[in-house]
Amino acid sequence: MNLGLGRLRTFWRVTLRQARVAILGGCLLVALGLLAEYGAFEILGYQTFTTEIFTEFSVSFNIPTASALSLVLIALGLLVLAGEAAVRGRGRGSRVDRMAQRSTGRHRLGGWTLPALLALALLAALALGVPVGSAVYWWASGTQHPFTGVSLLDATWHTALYSGSAALLATCMALPVGILAVRHDGRMRRLLERGAYLVLAMPGLVIALSLTYFSETYAGGVWYQTAPMLVVTYAIMFFPLALVGVRASVAQAPPGLEEVAHSLGLGRAAVLWRVTRPLVAPGLAAAFCLVFLSAVTELTATLILVPTGVQTLATQFWNYQQNLAYGQAAPFALLMIAITAVPSYVLGRFFDRLPGKAAGQ
Repeated sequence: MNLGLGRLRTFWRVTLRQARVAILGGCLLVALGLLAEYGAFEILGYQTFTTEIFTEFSVSFNIPTASALSLVLIALGLLVLAGEAAVRGRGRGSRVDRMAQRSTGRHRLGGWTLPALLALALLAALALGVPVGSAVYWWASGTQHPFTGVSLLDATWHTALYSGSAALLATCMALPVGILAVRHDGRMRRLLERGAYLVLAMPGLVIALSLTYFSETYAGGVWYQTAPMLVVTYAIMFFPLALVGVRASVAQAPPGLEEVAHSLGLGRAAVLWRVTRPLVAPGLAAAFCLVFLSAVTELTATLILVPTGVQTLATQFWNYQQNLAYGQAAPFALLMIAITAVPSYVLGRFFDRLPGKAAGQ
């Protein structure tokens, strides 16, 4: 803006370009996630590739047809990846100045304050108010019979345990891949990165059955329906979510700081821990939260791999919903919403306490 550009032109020419990697990454996640979505489309009565795959696998036991439909999903995922790569290009995302980062002050919206607040309020009402209100209504007007099966506390504990473990594992796996994707160029690197995103387009049912087949064939079935296999399945399914968060953060980290650390005699491991890790900490936190939020509500793979005698909030909600017991399903839905609100709040507090933002306030 010091060079004469207005706010709108600064946004389009500078801010938007800096955020391009994260924006396209979010679009990629939404597109691939919708390809593999099952629960919402099944409840609403829409037929998609994923719902048909689940039907062929679990109802008709027609494995060849289900496998063929899975290959079509992979082809569609490849088209989405190719489009995202073409739009993203090879632009640079890291800061180019050598000075300390200045704190960013708040900009007053003026006359746009009320419309912006109303738009955000409408979004919150549609995204959060409608589900919470519906669940509360179901609970208040539903049946008063006592809960059968697993308790709310037990389902909540196992949901948080499996989701948190998977989020930690996926974030740790995404860090080296994200650094490789940003810091190094080459055909093999691009193939590795783009291939990882394809996992998100695969239904959880297909991934779960693939791991089950591997366990039964090569491991004597020792891992089938165990907590470690379920956690690994979650980590594989939602690894692209962690990779997008880590990659966007690494792209914003100046590589010159790592080069200076190397010149001072630090090894690769020391540079990774003492320099790179603090720089990409926001991305690591975002990656953990994204995987955790998705694992909490995962259904199809959980139905197959959940340990015997154990239920999660998603499986219990699904069981009651399938039996049209909405009053009994409502508490599990409300707890899922409450659990997913925790990492969102923690992540918001984390960004609020960043040094640059705190200084600006």
